[in-house]
Amino acid sequence: MEPTNKPQRTAAIVAPGQGRVYPMGKMRAVFKADLGETGARYSISEWWLEPNTSGPGAHSHPEDHVYYVIEGELNVFFDGAWSQAERGSYILIPGGTTHDFQNRGAARVGFMSINVPGGFEREMPGIVEWFAENPPGEAIPKS
Repeated sequence: MEPTNKPQRTAAIVAPGQGRVYPMGKMRAVFKADLGETGARYSISEWWLEPNTSGPGAHSHPEDHVYYVIEGELNVFFDGAWSQAERGSYILIPGGTTHDFQNRGAARVGFMSINVPGGFEREMPGIVEWFAENPPGEAIPKS
């Protein structure tokens, strides 16, 4: 029996290296799914930081972030302290939480970011422009 209400969205596979790329100097984001693909429910992106690279600086926004470290070791700030998250770590940052991330190591770091609800990606052109004027600097050294 055929379902009567077919989904408005379509199933998809996004191959490695594909997606909407946002270069930010020593940092880069690749959005794999966002508003159109998810019905504005969430967005999924990869974030890559070269060795010894600072992040965006402490900030907050209404969307939840869920990070999953796919390569290297990510340094993450929330609740007033920095922590290390190794490959395979899951990180939950509820909306409204002040947070930041860095790569303090000698190897590249990659993490997936799921933003709920979707819409964060609308800010990416302005974020890219900001980083063009304020390139990521060196990360805080490991202590």
